[in-house]
Amino acid sequence: MEFDTDWVTLGKHRVRLHATRGFPAERLRVMAEVARLAIESNMSARARLVEVVFRDQDGAYDISVGTTIAEDRTCAAPIEAALATILGLTPEQVVLTVKAVSQDEVDLSFGTYERLLAQKIGATAPIQ
Repeated sequence: MEFDTDWVTLGKHRVRLHATRGFPAERLRVMAEVARLAIESNMSARARLVEVVFRDQDGAYDISVGTTIAEDRTCAAPIEAALATILGLTPEQVVLTVKAVSQDEVDLSFGTYERLLAQKIGATAPIQ
């Protein structure tokens, strides 16, 4: 059993929360919720928050987003800066990675879409 990982559902996003040391704390959940709001407000309807990792060594967050629309990548830098400002972090402490996959690689059905995006990004292993 993994005590450093937790899965939460935030609206239409199924998010893996991971802390490099210890349990996913409330601050990690707050980062996930704020990132979800930023993604829903600034990216396409196909963009999904997939994973938020807290690196305890340097207090930084790695945020992974999956989408089928390549133009969503242009929103990454402004969202990084906004998240850092809102949560009182330096810009280097927030890294938002947007990975675009083709629609042929994922099924657009609810639930299946989120799972396949997580697999393509590497946040979770494929179902065997």
